Order: sequence, then structure tokens, then C-alpha cells
Amino acid sequence: EVQLVESGGGLVQPGGSLRLSCAASGFTFSNYYMSWVRQAPGKGLEWVSGISAATLLKYYADSVKGRFSISRDTAKGTLYLEMNSLKPDDTATYYCTRGNIFGVGDYRGQGTQVTVSS
Repeated sequence: EVQLVESGGGLVQPGGSLRLSCAASGFTFSNYYMSWVRQAPGKGLEWVSGISAATLLKYYADSVKGRFSISRDTAKGTLYLEMNSLKPDDTATYYCTRGNIFGVGDYRGQGTQVTVSS
């Protein structure tokens, strides 16, 4: 059974940092593109960042470029999103997804809430 479990969200002040993790299981993690998407209250899903499988190419939405960094640890089967210089507009539920660098793939986790507020 494919499982994606996000963690690391929380409440942070503007300008702060968080590191999100997504533990993957039930499939060969190294074979799949992975991505992060988010959904702000009352809005649709927004693609945030994606990473390829073997070549580890990384892609970012313009809204997070220079502030967020995506990475993956194949040995641990874990996807990460390092978020710096957080803004109130980054407030959303963040999801990791499998199989699509630039959007939602075929599986998505349950999400982790990030709230940026003073």
C-alpha cells in the first residue's frame, strides 16, 4: 500500500523557517518524481516544488523560488521541503505527492498545516 506521511508543519512568525518531511512507503521511492503542493484556505491546490528521480533536478514555483529548497533521501525514503523567509501568504496545508514534478501525482499524503503569523 502506497503511503505518504507529511510532518513538520506548525505556527511560525514571518521571516521564520520550517522543514517539512514526507515519509514514503509501499513503493520504490527512488523510481518516482515527487513534488510538494499546497492549499491555502478557500483556494485551490498550488504546485510549490518538484524533484526528479535519478537526476535530482529541482523545480520551484516563482512564489517560493530562492526561499524554499526541495530534497530527497533515497535511503530513508523521505522527501523534504526546507522553507525559509516565510511569509503570511505561505500559510496553507502542504502535501507531498508522487509521480508528477509539476503538479499533483497519483498519490497524495494527508497534509501538514503551516501557519505564518505574528
